[in-house]
Amino acid sequence: LKLLRPLPTPHFVSLAGRSLYFFTMTEAPPEAQSLTILQPDDYHHHFRDDPFLENTVPFAARAFKRVLVMPNLKPPVTTTEQALEYKQRLLKSLPEDVSPADFVPLMTLYLTDKTSPQEIQKAKDSGEVYAVKLYPAGATTNSDFGVTSYDIIMPTLKKMEELGILLLVHGESTDQSVDIFEREQSFYGSTMPKILEQCPKLKVVCEHVTSAAGVKFVMDQGDNVGATITAHHLLYNRNIIFKGGINPHYYCLPILKTEGDRQALLDAAINHPKFFLGTDSAPHTVSTKECCPGCAGCFTSHMAVELVAEAFDSQGRLDALEDFVSKRGAQFYGLPISTTTRTLKRESWTIPASYPFGPETVVPVRCGETARWKLAPR
Repeated sequence: LKLLRPLPTPHFVSLAGRSLYFFTMTEAPPEAQSLTILQPDDYHHHFRDDPFLENTVPFAARAFKRVLVMPNLKPPVTTTEQALEYKQRLLKSLPEDVSPADFVPLMTLYLTDKTSPQEIQKAKDSGEVYAVKLYPAGATTNSDFGVTSYDIIMPTLKKMEELGILLLVHGESTDQSVDIFEREQSFYGSTMPKILEQCPKLKVVCEHVTSAAGVKFVMDQGDNVGATITAHHLLYNRNIIFKGGINPHYYCLPILKTEGDRQALLDAAINHPKFFLGTDSAPHTVSTKECCPGCAGCFTSHMAVELVAEAFDSQGRLDALEDFVSKRGAQFYGLPISTTTRTLKRESWTIPASYPFGPETVVPVRCGETARWKLAPR
């Protein structure tokens, strides 16, 4: 039983030889109006490429210090050289109000059937590439160059295991006979156990887990397996996609799941050290979302930390926010925890209907609605 406020306090007095009891009510503590936490990081972010970087980089740089950069560009980032060139394009788009010392892109490679152990060695030697992303071919946006055979990539995975390069997994089955709401569960029930059986010491991040089954899989593994959770999967279940009609700006992959799955994610995010923030902020132009077929991805970079704060606040657990957004990811990646701080203020503001995005616009999650928290500038 979780009490929302303390029980009344009993008091005893004696009056004219008679014993009397009375109670006084203790008021619930007022809501916190601000919260100071260590500087957050984001361990899963889609910036896209020029001409969009001037719009995407400022959002991420103003909220986060370290940002793990997804490599699924067109064409994808498959070599260390391409990753380093992409990093320079990101840094050139840094807004003037953010110091270069306060924004660190962590680069990744896109795993294909042709990625060689030699390329993994180059990535390790660069000191700039932290992980390699596994997209099952056809699983999500820009995944057509992804993995088609797990046997083919096994020598590369073993090299990653040897060198300590992390494997980031988009964990969904591409078998079209599997229901779209069950594809994550299928992947973690069949494919991922086989990979870990052959590479038991490989360090793995199960990216953007969305289901109770995904949470359980991560919890059942050793310390070498962790997971990211997005802000939107903490706040929404699949009903939001269909509320009042089709809402394409809440369509993402892995897709939003049931309310029971969302509750499992909240519990993991709040209470378990294996889980940390990866926003999976994935912007698309309005013309590529509001069409048939529309792209998968939710843009949350405009208020990612604030969205997580709302989720934790709904559970009365703002005390756990710092662990999730600022500490656990750094610990899993073997990086120092930030020493600078940021302040969130309980402040109402209206989320814009859209933001500039290259020559077009992007519609953010919660467009036109009222937010409850605001991350103060550095």
